[in-house]
Amino acid sequence: MKNPALPFTHPAFWLGTFFGIGRLPLAPGTWASLAALFIGWFLVEGLGHGGLALVTLFFIPIGIWAADVYERASEQADPSAVVIDEVVALWAILAFVPQDTLSYGLAFFFFRAADILKPWPIRLFERRVAGGIGIMADDWLAAAYALAGLYIVKFVIG
Repeated sequence: MKNPALPFTHPAFWLGTFFGIGRLPLAPGTWASLAALFIGWFLVEGLGHGGLALVTLFFIPIGIWAADVYERASEQADPSAVVIDEVVALWAILAFVPQDTLSYGLAFFFFRAADILKPWPIRLFERRVAGGIGIMADDWLAAAYALAGLYIVKFVIG
């Protein structure tokens, strides 16, 4: 990192790193996705799938802002500490799948695979769209791949 990122007192630090999870030394995106999985379960439990969808929509502009502020402060493109993108994308997936351990496990697996491997056009999009929107949007594409994979598997196994 060229410059130190945001101070702990800045709200974009807490939101962008999803309350510090993004500062974990190994695989912060995976840790954030696991946190999103468990929080998503409880949000669906309390608010239903529609409620989770609304929470997700609420966090999209917040995530764009926090990711953009954090990226500019760190002077690093798509800093690994910014994990709000993984959280919001996984919540978007969970808003459309049944609340059961198989569906949630497959959602997590397919999302992390798509986010890490970045199949076409995710990598292209990631390179061409800068700032907070770019940070968030490549994970939205990974979420779309994950949903497609999840529905294909659910269709095949019945």
